[in-house]
Amino acid sequence: MEAALMQPGSGDRGGRAPIWCKVVTIQFAILALLGGLLVRPGPAFAVLEINITEGVVEPVPIALPQFVDGSGNLGDTARQVIDVINANLLRTGLFDPVDPAAYIERIENIDVAPQFDDWRKINAQALVTGRVTLQGDGRLRTEFRLWDVFASQQMTGQQFVTDTSNWRRVAHVISDAIYERLTGEKGYFDTQIVFVEETGPKDARVKRLAIMDQDSANMRYLTNGSDLVLTPRFSPSNQEIAYMSYGDGFQPRVYLLNIQTGERGIVGDFPGMTFSPRFSPDGQRIIMSLQTGGNTNIYTMDLRSRMTTRLTNTAAIDTSPSFSPDGSEVTFESDRGGVQQIYVMGADGSNQRRISFGTGRYGTPVWSPRGDLIAFTKVASGRFLIGVMRPDGSGERILTEGFHNEGPTWSPNGRVLMFFRDVPGADGGPQIWSVDLTGRNERQVSTPSFASDPAWSPLIN
Repeated sequence: MEAALMQPGSGDRGGRAPIWCKVVTIQFAILALLGGLLVRPGPAFAVLEINITEGVVEPVPIALPQFVDGSGNLGDTARQVIDVINANLLRTGLFDPVDPAAYIERIENIDVAPQFDDWRKINAQALVTGRVTLQGDGRLRTEFRLWDVFASQQMTGQQFVTDTSNWRRVAHVISDAIYERLTGEKGYFDTQIVFVEETGPKDARVKRLAIMDQDSANMRYLTNGSDLVLTPRFSPSNQEIAYMSYGDGFQPRVYLLNIQTGERGIVGDFPGMTFSPRFSPDGQRIIMSLQTGGNTNIYTMDLRSRMTTRLTNTAAIDTSPSFSPDGSEVTFESDRGGVQQIYVMGADGSNQRRISFGTGRYGTPVWSPRGDLIAFTKVASGRFLIGVMRPDGSGERILTEGFHNEGPTWSPNGRVLMFFRDVPGADGGPQIWSVDLTGRNERQVSTPSFASDPAWSPLIN
């Protein structure tokens, strides 16, 4: 069955050509009379699972031997695919790839069950085997199987057929499949990050919108640096980005940028400056702040009718709105009480109530895709903190602190946050970091130069 595994591009996903991919679920079984490989839907159930809802998790030892070169001339591709999978799983903090030097068995045929005793001896609990083959039509076929070593059982298996240039994308999709089978939740590897790249001296920074894969690969620029740009945000379809810019050299405006075509347009013609945009979950509306006079209030605009609706009406600064995943509520920051705090209201502006009551100032709230938490930036006693709380304000937890932490953005499965942190000093600047919900797995995200305002895309696939 030919299934479209969409890459950003002509199909709708912004910027790269689509890949047409045959996706087949494969399950291994040893048959008493026939032997061989069964090709049929549905995973085999096994005992190995990772419970990631209980806080600190001991990383699972997983063996990731190099994929088999099924054509004799794809050694580099076989190596690159497993290297990407290895790096993806390692960054989660949930997996501990076994040192290849410890391997006893050498995988040469993935159609034969592995020697499970050899993998148990090196304490591998999970094993991934795979093969890359160049088909007669010039396309790349990539197969993989995930094994529960202690149960001697296959957990899942799939194959993908696509253009050879898409090997990295396939590696991300395989990583997602492994993550989902072992944790029970969707992965976040087949995603992208849009951010503001910053170059030049600190007092004259050039800021450009840039986009890259979540593992920092395939970075490219979306703007040329002639205009100041801030706060980019993905649409739910990954087709567009909303951001703020001094595009015409005057006051800030919210713009929409089509990732595929590069076309951009202003969101509404308002008398004051507009900023802090974000899409509604259905992608049909933009929510943003509009400054008029000395007040800043929150509005929505229907992108089809261009009709605007005012949600707040205070003599204060109401900004950084973010929809709940079901679109029924909005969280935002406001200084209406004298100090920046986090509020929640209905999507129509009703029932506005404050939910943050700790010491310090709270800002940049963003609702988790799971709906269970709101991430925020907090400034207290000169410390910049990234934390989460429940939508009713309870359960506040600080995940990390550092010099000028700001701007959290969620992975699409709601398990990891990215944010940016300034490096102090005359030659310093912002860098992107990630931290998971335990607060223990914190890592810097590689970018060519300084980078700020990250936003995480939904899953591309």
